[in-house]
Amino acid sequence: MANREGDPSLGYLTRKETEVKLPRPTRVKNKTPAPIQITAEQILREARERQEAEIRPPKQKITDPTELADYRLRKRKEYEDLIRRVRWNKSVWVKYAKWEESQKDFEGARSVWERALDVDYRDHTTWLKYADVEMKNKFINHARNVWVRAVTLLPRVDQLWYKYIHMEEVLGNVPGARQIFERWMSWEPDQQAWLSYIKFELRYNEIELARAIYERFVQCIPKVGAWIRYAKFEMKNGEISRARNCYERAVDKLADDEEAETLFVAFAEFEEKCKETERARCVYKFALDHIPKGRAEDLYRKFVAFEKQYGDREGIEDAIVGKRKFQYEEEVRKNPLNYDSWFDYIRLEESVGNKSRIREVYERAIANVPPADKKRYWQRYIYLWINYALYEELDAQDVSRTRDVYSECLKLIPHKKFSFAKIWLLAAQFEIRQLNLSSARLILGKAIGIAPKDKIFKKYIEIELQLGNIDRCRKLYEKYLEWSPENCYAWSKYAELERSLSETERARAIFELAIAQSALDMPELLWKAYIDFEIAEGEFERTRHLYERLLDRTKHLKVWISYAKFEASAVEEAEQHEELPEDVLLEQRKLCIQRARRVFESSINYYRTSAPELKEERAMLLEEWLNMESSFGELGDIELVRVKLPKKLKKRRQIEIDDSPAGYEEYIDYLFPEESQASNLKILEQAYKWKKQKVASDDDDEDIDD
Repeated sequence: MANREGDPSLGYLTRKETEVKLPRPTRVKNKTPAPIQITAEQILREARERQEAEIRPPKQKITDPTELADYRLRKRKEYEDLIRRVRWNKSVWVKYAKWEESQKDFEGARSVWERALDVDYRDHTTWLKYADVEMKNKFINHARNVWVRAVTLLPRVDQLWYKYIHMEEVLGNVPGARQIFERWMSWEPDQQAWLSYIKFELRYNEIELARAIYERFVQCIPKVGAWIRYAKFEMKNGEISRARNCYERAVDKLADDEEAETLFVAFAEFEEKCKETERARCVYKFALDHIPKGRAEDLYRKFVAFEKQYGDREGIEDAIVGKRKFQYEEEVRKNPLNYDSWFDYIRLEESVGNKSRIREVYERAIANVPPADKKRYWQRYIYLWINYALYEELDAQDVSRTRDVYSECLKLIPHKKFSFAKIWLLAAQFEIRQLNLSSARLILGKAIGIAPKDKIFKKYIEIELQLGNIDRCRKLYEKYLEWSPENCYAWSKYAELERSLSETERARAIFELAIAQSALDMPELLWKAYIDFEIAEGEFERTRHLYERLLDRTKHLKVWISYAKFEASAVEEAEQHEELPEDVLLEQRKLCIQRARRVFESSINYYRTSAPELKEERAMLLEEWLNMESSFGELGDIELVRVKLPKKLKKRRQIEIDDSPAGYEEYIDYLFPEESQASNLKILEQAYKWKKQKVASDDDDEDIDD
């Protein structure tokens, strides 16, 4: 019962009655295409044909003045009511005024236009429509009145001036139109207004008046385009001298203007048309010298084309060089720290050979100092200074400027952070070439005091050595070693100098000081030089003592081998120094062989007891010993070494990466004879222990059975 009663919220209707029953979707049983297809165009056409005609109100015909007055009164009331509602809407005023015009009530129409202008006199479209109505109905004076008021109130609206002048010109009032133009020009309008005035005068063949207007035009708007138009005007009238005068005046006033490139191109093309090729070439060159390279792309292209047409080979090359200069200028303008571009630019200028221009480019290039005080940023930059100095010395042959370049470069480099030995050396070598030895020594001494470097010391010592100043060389070596006491090269060269002077004791003392240093960069070279020195002097005992001292410091494989080879070759060294009988030589050979064997035995003993893990070094040592014994011939004993040679075993071991197994690798292991004997003894010992334990266990079993 509750379901059958109406719901108050549903207007006492039941739920079933308020349900919206949607049609069931029909299932398409036959999905094959119909034999007759209907296009979308056909559907639209049928829909349009079935539309009902629009209901329009019937046309009203007015037959007597009373009806006309009623109609006018009604329409005016409608417009006035509409204006009161939307006073700001211009289209309502326009419709109202045009309706009054259609009723031939021109006074009423003027009244409406005036009222519209009172609302917004700054809307120039209202003035245009108002004046058009007056002109269309041939009220000329009224139209003039409207135009005068319009241009007085809105002098910056060009369309009002154009319409006003056009009306006067159509009426044939040329002086009046000219007067309007003059009034307009007093407001200094844009370029198009001036050109319209000029065209107006040219239509009536007033050339002088047009020329006077052009003069005022270029004074009012001093732009490149205005001057070019003026010059073309004179050219068109056959006044070549006047046209050239226009271009020259324009160049005087606008040579630094942003559009100067266009002016110069037009000037050059004008001279080219006048068959004045030299004048045109001068214009191009003047322009290229005065216009910034970034704005002269079109100018360069025109100049190259001009030279190809009128110039000789030299002129064409100059033009192409100029074009490349422009490209380099563009590159260095975009990135002034791109020193490769500066190098290319300088190379180009040097090929031309203009000294002032080359120096200018060099000065511009070196002015771009790297922003950071890091040597890697200065490494390319410093070659600009080097090339500059070499150019001044070799090409320009200006000694004073070369000296100034080196001096300024050395002042610029932050020597406390880094320095360039090349600059110091080039400056010193330059002074030497000028036979100014004191200045060269001053430069190198200053370099050693401010920024000492290996190259500077080496070159300074080389120079003094060539000059034969041994005392200076010694002082320089002392300074060198004081600055870098760990430098084995310096110690070796110092000792070599003393030896070349037959100062054996001084050389030996220097070597002793060197090996006594706590830190050395390459001690093996120093010891080798010392040992070679003693061998060359024939001091074999000193040499042995040196080897022993070296072995106290290091037990390296090469030291042992070198020591043994020295002992083996001591006989040959002795033979070179003195002539001995054959029996004495034989005894000495045997003694040397015994000494060499003792060295090998000592080394083998060391590797067996103190460094058993260095099996490969021990095997290499035995190989060297075997080779040496075979080189001794009859005095050698190969069996002595062969019994000590190890066996090579190929084994595998596990590879671990990040504490996890990663496969296996093969390696060569060495098994020495004493190790194989020891392993056999261990096996026997283990077998004996096992046998003993087994016997003991058997005895225990018998006791239990008893």
